Amino acid sequence: MGRGDLSDEEWARLEPHLPANRGRGGRWKCHRRVINGILFRQRTGLPWRDLPPCFGSWKTVHDRHRRWSADGTWERILRAVQADADAEGRIDWSMVSVNSTTCRAHQHAAGASTRAPKIPGRRRSPARHRPDEALGRSRGGLTSKIHLAGEGGRRPLGFLITPGQWGDAPQMIPVLEEIRVPRQAGGRPRTRPDHVGGDKAYSSRRNRRHLRRRQIKHTIPEPRDQRANRRRRGSGGGRPTGFDKAIYRRRNEVERTINRLKNFRAIATRFDKRAYVFHGTVTVAAIRLWLRPE
Repeated sequence: MGRGDLSDEEWARLEPHLPANRGRGGRWKCHRRVINGILFRQRTGLPWRDLPPCFGSWKTVHDRHRRWSADGTWERILRAVQADADAEGRIDWSMVSVNSTTCRAHQHAAGASTRAPKIPGRRRSPARHRPDEALGRSRGGLTSKIHLAGEGGRRPLGFLITPGQWGDAPQMIPVLEEIRVPRQAGGRPRTRPDHVGGDKAYSSRRNRRHLRRRQIKHTIPEPRDQRANRRRRGSGGGRPTGFDKAIYRRRNEVERTINRLKNFRAIATRFDKRAYVFHGTVTVAAIRLWLRPE
């Protein structure tokens, strides 16, 4: 077993949730060897063609990852692994924090822009990229942003990928809606944590109204301009939001979760050209974090 490969314990947790070993036209290559190849590429960030021969054909490894990213297989595996962890009591629902991180896009992930050709005597418009590919211009150049909801054990419960210049507050509700942990005993999946924490970027009337409607306690500091605007409105501005500094300190858990994700070099820098493949790359890293015994 090489460094970074799945251990026997991790493989025992993962194997029951993998698709039956039948591919198009015959049997798939060994799932364990292919997944170890995917994890090797995740950890090192090397081009697919440079995968060591011990993982088999690089094209087999690449195609398996691309196919499972496209058809939702990685997402189904992540839900199943989370359900196992919830049944074992390994999910800390007492505090879920939200945050985001920006990932610089490599030039190989940028692809072609929609910039119009240069016309003599006329200024050319700035380059634009397809919004559905989650690429955008922000500080640092062409980037993607991962919006993450992490539980107290420093593992991701749900995430979204957007262009790098998108704000945090509008994505808070969508990223919380990504939390869907199935129950092994049956019934509806669990979607509601006991408490939600976030920094000032997530403070908005819309977000607070959504959390109150779902009866979720929250600790989100209120920016100075929002406090001043509420005071100007008098009784129509509502009551001051409660703020517990001791609970707010737990927000570092989601920052440590992001740090663990970015230990995978293929996430710290986006090398995938297509957004759905990059989403699968982040999903595989999340699966690996849930498989690790802690």
